[in-house]
Amino acid sequence: MQQRRLGERWSGCYIARAVERVLVLNASYEPLNVCSVRRAHVLVWKGKAEVLESHGQPLRTSSSTFTRPHVIRLVTYVRVPRGVTKRISRRVLFARDGWKCVYCGTAGNRLTLDHVVPRSRGGTSVWENVVTSCAPCNHRKGDRLLEETSMTLRTPPRPPTPVLFIRLATDHVPDTWRRYLPGIENAAAAAA
Repeated sequence: MQQRRLGERWSGCYIARAVERVLVLNASYEPLNVCSVRRAHVLVWKGKAEVLESHGQPLRTSSSTFTRPHVIRLVTYVRVPRGVTKRISRRVLFARDGWKCVYCGTAGNRLTLDHVVPRSRGGTSVWENVVTSCAPCNHRKGDRLLEETSMTLRTPPRPPTPVLFIRLATDHVPDTWRRYLPGIENAAAAAA
């Protein structure tokens, strides 16, 4: 048998399909996450989820054929703790703010993160206090409060929606997912 070089992708082999993603919905049809086809198949096979949308090509083993999941829904409702927020990352923060400065609206490669209430004044690193800022605006604001400057926020900071995390986890959002992801257009624009 011919050896494969590391990183080589063949259509039809498992390695090429390893990047396939499946949208996971809660029992209430609320988007939760994305997972691999393998993980989704295990959830369906164990009876913990059902397939709502499938690919045209099935999953095949040496003796069986299974539906290849594209969108699954959990059978029992999973309570998502609202008090626990995801850690702030620059990529998600910049995507949430549309890759633009929240003070002046410019887009560029000199984006930084800024604390609305500076840490030196007791501000914390939470989604409601951290925003995207261009370097000049961040420098101009310094460690002052908004009331002490002539600057205003174009949009108030808030935690990102689960749809934004789903959008950032995939290279492309398939059309079959769109009906289950309200607000994906806004998230797609933000993630671009």
